[in-house]
Amino acid sequence: MAHVDLDDLDRRLIELLGQDARISNRVIADALNVTEGTIRSRIKRLEQENLIRFTAITQIRRGDKYRMAFIRVQAELDQVPDICAELEVMDTVGALLVTMGRFNLLVVVLFNDLDELHEIAAGKILSRPGVHHVETAIAVDTLKYDVRVARIL
Repeated sequence: MAHVDLDDLDRRLIELLGQDARISNRVIADALNVTEGTIRSRIKRLEQENLIRFTAITQIRRGDKYRMAFIRVQAELDQVPDICAELEVMDTVGALLVTMGRFNLLVVVLFNDLDELHEIAAGKILSRPGVHHVETAIAVDTLKYDVRVARIL
């Protein structure tokens, strides 16, 4: 990823949008002491450069999926792209991250019951060729979760 230089106005604009993405350009312009056109063009540029994105944030629970687990996957490196391709289309997968260290992947899943989680971890992941080991941790309480850092769908 290329290094991005954000100036002070960009940072203050992003901070205001992070607090309330529905704030009007006029209110932002007044707060930052610039013109509404400046705000409009900055937002457009930040979106085009994929530095910001506007989306509705839902609760961690999605539909009837109300529990979260983290599945760490140890796999052969040459199999990671194929494993990712299969996992990223699964509705229960909320996040998929390639990691360094003992495990190659971290899969964040939403599930209803332990049978469903077992089917995901053992049936869909561990049974794949090239996967050597999975380790599952179930979230029992959310003490802090900042959706501005990592949104879980």
